[in-house]
Amino acid sequence: MMRWLSACLLWLLTCTGFAQSVDPYDTLRHSGDGFEQVTPGRVFAFPQDHQLHPGYRIEWWYLTGNLADEAGRRWGIQWTLFRSQQSPDPDPGGWSSNVVWMAHAAVTTPEGHRHARRYARGGIGQAGVGLDDGGFKAWLDDWQLRARGEDMFPAQLVFDAEGAQVELMIASETPYVLQGSGGFSQKSSQGQASYYYSQPHLRLSGRITVDGQPVAVQGEGWLDREWSSQPLADNQQGWDWFSLHLADGHALMVYRLRHDDGQHWLSGSWVTPAGESTTLGPEDISLEVLERRLVKTPGASNPDETRELPLRWTVSLPRMGKSWRVEATQEDQWMGGQFPYWEGVVTINDGRDGVGYLEMTGYPAR
Repeated sequence: MMRWLSACLLWLLTCTGFAQSVDPYDTLRHSGDGFEQVTPGRVFAFPQDHQLHPGYRIEWWYLTGNLADEAGRRWGIQWTLFRSQQSPDPDPGGWSSNVVWMAHAAVTTPEGHRHARRYARGGIGQAGVGLDDGGFKAWLDDWQLRARGEDMFPAQLVFDAEGAQVELMIASETPYVLQGSGGFSQKSSQGQASYYYSQPHLRLSGRITVDGQPVAVQGEGWLDREWSSQPLADNQQGWDWFSLHLADGHALMVYRLRHDDGQHWLSGSWVTPAGESTTLGPEDISLEVLERRLVKTPGASNPDETRELPLRWTVSLPRMGKSWRVEATQEDQWMGGQFPYWEGVVTINDGRDGVGYLEMTGYPAR
């Protein structure tokens, strides 16, 4: 999700303790010297690549879901686990581990947005990714994604956020999508990149319990899986990232990394209901902001902070003759904390043509 950049920034903020008043993006413009580097031509292997990739600076397992209850009301969930390596040296394990784990969780209910964050050190069993009784498991404390076998799905996802408890079963039958060029996802003309694959056709069902009241929900989900060692380019401000589930069964991922000179980096993929994907380049994608709104984005040093965020867009694939209006269902889907960003539920053409998620970073506070 452009999420690889979120993960890099979280690692740097956690390990170095930068205050929010300091521009954190400056720290992302340094090289990952000494770490493993992302290069074209990697051969992906499943289910092995669901597991850890030691030697890379950062990696993550990122899930979002668009759900509906029996009354047709819209819900959303986000759960992310990040593994961050503080130095390129091999992890010694135990209390000397050079690995930090972080997790984000959010639930968008019909009434509002709830979110939470957790941190853990590596080496002591508090968090990790591995096989447990032959099944894939990613966890931090009691938040976990746990599968029946070595593949990531089918699985159960369990987490909580500000009084909302999530228990969902997740399944999928379509192949994983290798983003970019065979999984090599370039982020700038200077060479920044990640290894990146997705599962855009997840089926979710279960319940969300809010303040003690359980609600049955079901819907569609999206997995992003990435690992990298490289930061932002010098002239990149932030990003806008869309994952969209179309009503006809197609899935669309598009993003732009915003450059100071306005020559933004655009990329994405168009995925059929059967999981066959087409890589999209800058000439295939058009993103137009239709409306910006002043949104409350409270920070640690300023609870009254606001940002002007683009919450209504036109997303187009001009070569394919396709265009949609994408709009946030709620203004307040803000993920506060050490690294603040906006991520939440969006509808496509007022929900008639689908639903999805939008993530935005790098917009200045007012």
